[in-house]
Amino acid sequence: MNAGTAGRMNARTAGRMNARTAGRIDARTAGRIDARGRRTAVAVLVAAGLAVTGLAVTGCSAGDGRATGSGGDGRVTGPVTVFAAASLTESFTRIGKDFEAANPGSRVTLNVAGSSALANQITQGAPADVFASAAPANMATVVEAGDADGTPSVFARNQLVIAVPGGNPKAVVGLADLTNPGVKVALCASQVPCGAAARTALDAAGVALTPVTLERDVKGALAKVKLGEVDAALVYRTDTRVASADVTGVEFPESARAVNDYPIVALKNAPNPDGARAFVAYVRSAPAQAVLAEAGFQAP
Repeated sequence: MNAGTAGRMNARTAGRMNARTAGRIDARTAGRIDARGRRTAVAVLVAAGLAVTGLAVTGCSAGDGRATGSGGDGRVTGPVTVFAAASLTESFTRIGKDFEAANPGSRVTLNVAGSSALANQITQGAPADVFASAAPANMATVVEAGDADGTPSVFARNQLVIAVPGGNPKAVVGLADLTNPGVKVALCASQVPCGAAARTALDAAGVALTPVTLERDVKGALAKVKLGEVDAALVYRTDTRVASADVTGVEFPESARAVNDYPIVALKNAPNPDGARAFVAYVRSAPAQAVLAEAGFQAP
C-alpha cells in the first residue's frame, strides 16, 4: 500500500468512521450510557417503536438527510426530529414546511403523540432534536432527567372545549350536561395534559363524571366523537377547529381554570443541535406565532 492509497483510505474511510460512526456512538450510544444507567438497546427499541406510539409526519424537502449543522449563511441543514404533542399536529406540520423553506437542505420530521408518552421516549434514549409539550409537567420529566439543552420556553397556550357531533344532538351546553342519562363521554387519560386539564375543569365545576373511554391523546378522544362512538369529549379548542364540519366545539366557563401552557426546548443529545436550536427559535418567531394563532392557540 503506497502513500496515495493510504491517504485516500484516511480521507475517505477513517473520515467517514469519525463523522458517521464515531459521531453516532457519541450521540446515541455513549451519551445514553450515563449516570442514569441507560442502555443502548433501550434507545434502539424506543426509536423503533415511534411509529407505534406516535404518528410520524415526515417533511418533504430535498436533500440526502445526512448533513447537519449550519451553513455559512447561518441557515441550518439536515434532518430535524421534533417530538410534539398531538394537539400540535396540524400547526407544526405547517410550521415545519415553513422552516424547511427558510432553511434549504433541512428536513423536519414530526413524532406526535401524548406528551407523557413522548417524555418517556426521550428519557429512555429515543433520538430527537426538539420536544414541544402540551403541559409543563411533562416537560419537567425531561428537564429533571437532564435531557434538556437549556431552559424550556412557553410558546403557546390552549384551552378546553366540549366536542360534540354537528347539530349537538344531546343539547350539551355545559359540563353538567355530560352527566345526563344516555350521554357517553370520552376523556384523555389523566397522565396526558388534556386529561389533567379536563379533571381540573370538572373539579372546578363540581361535576363527577365517569367516561366510557380514556384515550392516550387528544386526537384519540376527538376521533371517538367523529366516529359516533361517544356523544361528547373534552378536547382542545384548536382540535375542534381543524376537525371536520361534523364536530362542534362547545365553550364552557370552567375551561378558564385549566389553560395549558406549551413549553418547547432543544434536547441535550440532539443529533442536529444547530437544527434543534434553530427550530425552537423559529417556533417563537412572528411567522410561526401567526400560524399558531390562526389555529386557535393563545399567545404565551
